[in-house]
Amino acid sequence: MQLQTITHQTIALAGVAQAAALVQQLATTGTADATAMEASIGSVLKIDTDTVLDVYGSLAGLHLGLVQLQQQMTNYKIANAEQARYSASLVFLENQLSKQPKSLRIITTGVEKAQIQAGHFGLLHENVIANLADIYSNTISKLQPRIMVNGDSHYLTNTHTADKIRACLLAGIRSVILWRQCGGTRWKFLFYRKKIQAELEKLLTQV
Repeated sequence: MQLQTITHQTIALAGVAQAAALVQQLATTGTADATAMEASIGSVLKIDTDTVLDVYGSLAGLHLGLVQLQQQMTNYKIANAEQARYSASLVFLENQLSKQPKSLRIITTGVEKAQIQAGHFGLLHENVIANLADIYSNTISKLQPRIMVNGDSHYLTNTHTADKIRACLLAGIRSVILWRQCGGTRWKFLFYRKKIQAELEKLLTQV
C-alpha cells in the first residue's frame, strides 16, 4: 500500500477536522455525534492497521469530518473560525510533540492501557475516556501554547465532558500524526487545495 497519497492525506485531514468539530460540539452543547465520536476515539487505539481508512473504521465514521473539512475549504471566508483554530493548534502542537520522546513514551504506554480497558468495558466507557484525557493532560497539555477551548462553562466544568474534550483533542493529534505519515505538510495543504477538494467530493459520494 502506498501511504503518501492525496487520498490518504485527505482522510487524515478529515480526522483532524472531525476532532475539532467534536470538541466544539461538546464544549457548546455537552453532547457529540455518536458515530463520529466512536470513530475518532477508536482511531487513538488503532496503532497497527492495514490501511489508512482502517484507523477510523469506515468512511461513514468520518462523515462529520469530511463535511466539516469541505465546508472549511470551499468558502473564501473561514466557515467556522473556532474549529479552524483548534485544527491549526493541533498541527502546531503535534510538531512540538514529535520532539518530545518522553511524552511519546507516556502516550504509547497510556494507549496500551486504554486498549485493554476498551476490551473490558467498551470503547466509549468513562474509564477509557478518562484515561485518554489523562494522557492528553500529562503530555500535550504541557506544550505551549495550550489549546483554549471556548464554550458553555456549564459543560466545560463538567468532569465527564471535559474528559471527552481532552480525549477528542488527543484523537486530533493522532490524525495529525497520520497526516504527516501520509506525506502531509502545510505547504501541500496550501498548494494542493483543489486536489484535496476533489478528493473530498469523491470520498463523500462513497459514504
